Order: sequence, then structure tokens, then C-alpha cells
Amino acid sequence: MSFRLLLRFYFLIIILSSSHCRNISTEPVFLTEPSVEFDLNDIKKRGYLEAIIDNNSISYFIYKGTPMGYEYELLRYLCKSLKVKLKVKVISGIEEAIDQLNKGGGDVLAFPLTVTKERTNYISFTQPHYSTHQVLIQKKPVNWRLQPPQMVEKKLIRNPLELIGKEVHVMRGSSFSERMKNLSQEIGGGIILKEDSAAAETESLIRKVATGEIRYTVTDETIAMVNALYYPNIDINTTISLPQQIAWGVRKNSPELQKIIDQWMVGIKRNGLFQTVYDKYFNNPRFSIIMGSSDYSSLTGNKLSPYDQQIKEGAKLLGWDWRLVASIVYQESNFDPKVQSWAGAIGLMQIMPETGDFLKAGNLWDPNQNIKAGIRFLKFLDDYWAKSVKDSDERLKFVLASYNVGASHVIDAQKLARKNGRNAAKWDESVEYFLSQKSNPKYYRDNVVAAGYCRCDGPVRYVKEVLDRFHEYKIHIDV
Repeated sequence: MSFRLLLRFYFLIIILSSSHCRNISTEPVFLTEPSVEFDLNDIKKRGYLEAIIDNNSISYFIYKGTPMGYEYELLRYLCKSLKVKLKVKVISGIEEAIDQLNKGGGDVLAFPLTVTKERTNYISFTQPHYSTHQVLIQKKPVNWRLQPPQMVEKKLIRNPLELIGKEVHVMRGSSFSERMKNLSQEIGGGIILKEDSAAAETESLIRKVATGEIRYTVTDETIAMVNALYYPNIDINTTISLPQQIAWGVRKNSPELQKIIDQWMVGIKRNGLFQTVYDKYFNNPRFSIIMGSSDYSSLTGNKLSPYDQQIKEGAKLLGWDWRLVASIVYQESNFDPKVQSWAGAIGLMQIMPETGDFLKAGNLWDPNQNIKAGIRFLKFLDDYWAKSVKDSDERLKFVLASYNVGASHVIDAQKLARKNGRNAAKWDESVEYFLSQKSNPKYYRDNVVAAGYCRCDGPVRYVKEVLDRFHEYKIHIDV
């Protein structure tokens, strides 16, 4: 074989090998087609919409005990429109999120997804929320405040050509990764692309730029503007893409869900609700700064209230997760020690004066005494219900309902459940059902009922809301 022929053969082997490697490396590592059939009617029958959402400074976080976020708030309005409950599943990586969506691990992918042609192979996009473009995140020079603006500008990248030979960190599987690969080809030079794991977070990469751990990353301008308020030493003014649409995703075989979300989106844009929510999270610098700097924001700390330490000490006496007790305190008073209900309940844990006397609490307006009284009352109720409800998870629901409406009504509901052949030690669809029926003469006039009439749909909601909030606290706040 001649040297020239050998050389051609050698290059052919290299080309085939590199082509094969590219095919392997670009193969999706997530489920690309739906493996379940579950559309709008199924969601309504089930009673809740499960949303896949990211935990960041825009989409979903906790502030002073309250779940907040652009995506989260819109999802709540959507569920109200659909007359279903909202359940959230927090996932950071885009690839894992698409995988979970197609496997049925969620109904809607409520990420700020860039609409791309490639992604339409895997999911269907809803009506776009807004348009944005991608920007380069880079750190301003040291002492940038003391330097003339012209000097600062000279030290920053403004022309994408200057990225040749530079390392840019992006999330694997993101539209930012796709854009940087295309840009590298467009400028005719190699941008050194560092793809962080699919579970990486865009905001964690922005933070690394701000602290100097990495030089560059890429994100949407809307996300960049919010983070620039937290990190004034980053520059976000270099645009690297044309305008792009941002939307949510649903499975390709959920056309009815997609249709109803699209109709809803058109409606809230027409009536102004969308703009109100959008402005709150993207066009309100003061709000964003407060969210990002408060000790009571899950974005920057691990606190829920000024009373966390007292709540933790009380939770130890109960053997409960402190975040559960915090959820009760929030439900009762929004962590406001000065609140008094129309019925006369006082303070953080809304203790009635008579109950306070029974618990030997001298001053219910004092946060420490109020929390201690509330803990003693919860312990009293837990000890009482332990006699008939052995399962601790079930017993918790009996305790919460009793704390809200009084044990006598819950005892009545338990008697009704037993009389009607239901499990008297089970809450869901058993004691809960009969408690909600205590405004029905058929039940509140039953001879086993001692406490009589009660509009008890309130305590039923109370149990659900406390436990739902506890679940959200567990997502955001460490033990």
C-alpha cells in the first residue's frame, strides 16, 4: 500500500471514529417520548396538577415562611382556574426534568424553557410567556467602582470573537450550551465549552462568576437582571443571541392540557394578571434585593422567622420536625406575635386565654410564653390521640385538626366514622370526611355526636394546608 493511500485510510479511520464519538456523546440521556397517557381529564379526576419546577431566585423559593416565585405564583393561578390542587416536584437539571415529564413524574415542566427546534422533538411548548435573549455573564474588574467607565469597558468582552480560546461554563443539555456550540462555529474559532452536570443550576454558575471561581457563563437576560441585583460585580451587557421565546413544556401526548394552558395564558395576558406577576419578579429591583438579602429568604439563608430557635426547642419536646411546628405557627399568625383573632386567640400560636390559663401561661403576648403554651397544648393533644391512633403520621392529622377546631368535634367525627363502618384511626376519607359533614343535620344530630353543629370544612383545609406547607419547607429549609 502506497504512503498516500495509507494516509487517506488513516484519515478516514479518524473521521469515522470522531463521527461515531459525536453520535454517542450527543445521544439524549433522557426519555425522549412519553411513556404514559395522562391528559387534562385525568388530572381533574385525580384532583391535582403536578408541576416540575426549579428552586431558584425566580421560579420558586420561601420568603418569611411563604412560598413564592414567578413560576410558582402562575401555577397557583392556573390550578385555581382548573379547580385542582397544586403539587410541586423540584428538579434542577433540564435533562432530568424532561425525563421525569415523559415518564409521568409531572404534568407540566414549569421551567423558563427556551423554545428550540431540538426540544420540540421531546416536548410540546405552551404559549410563550415572554421573549428574551442570552447574555454573557462576566466579572467586572477589581475596584471597578473606582475606575472610569471607559476603562472598565476595555476590560470586558463585548465582541463574541473575543471568546475564542476562553472557557465558558454552561449547564449540560441547556439552550445556553446549544447556543455556545453554534456561536463557536459562527465565529470560526474554538470556544472552550465546559458543560457542568445536568443537575447544575444556572444561578450557581452565576455565583461562581461573581466569586471568581469561573470566568464566564451564559444565561437569559431576565435571569441575569435579577442576579445582577444580588451580585453588582457581574456584567450582563454582552448579548450573544437573537431574541428567543420562553415557555413551559408538556408531554407531546397531552394536547388538552396544552390547549387549556394556552387559553389561560391568553386570558391572563389580556386581563393584566400576567403583567402584574411578571413585574413583581422581573421589574421590581427593590423586591428582588429584599428577597436576595433577607435572613428569612431560602435564597440566602436557612431561617423562616425570628422565632426559629424557640420553635426548634419546642419541636424537640414533641419529637417533631421543627419545620412542621413552624408551619403551624405560620398558619396561625404568619409569624406575627401581635395578632389577635376575632374570637380572642392571641399571638404566634393563637392561644385562647382560657387555654392559656389551663397551660399556666402568664402572658400570651410574649412570644416565648406563647410558643411554649402552644407546644404544651400540642403535646397534650398528641398524648390524647395516641390512645386510639397508634400510627404517628395518621395521629398528626388528628392533632392538627384538634388544635384548630377543638378535640370535641374531632372526637365526634371519629365516633361517626366508627358507627358508619369506617376506620376510626384513619384520617383521609374516613374521620376527615365525617368532620367535614358536621354541618349536615344527618350527622350533627346523630345520637353519638356530643359537640353538635360545626362548619368544619375549615379544619379539614387547615390540616392539608399545614402539611402542604411543611412539605414545601422541607424542600427549601434544612433541618
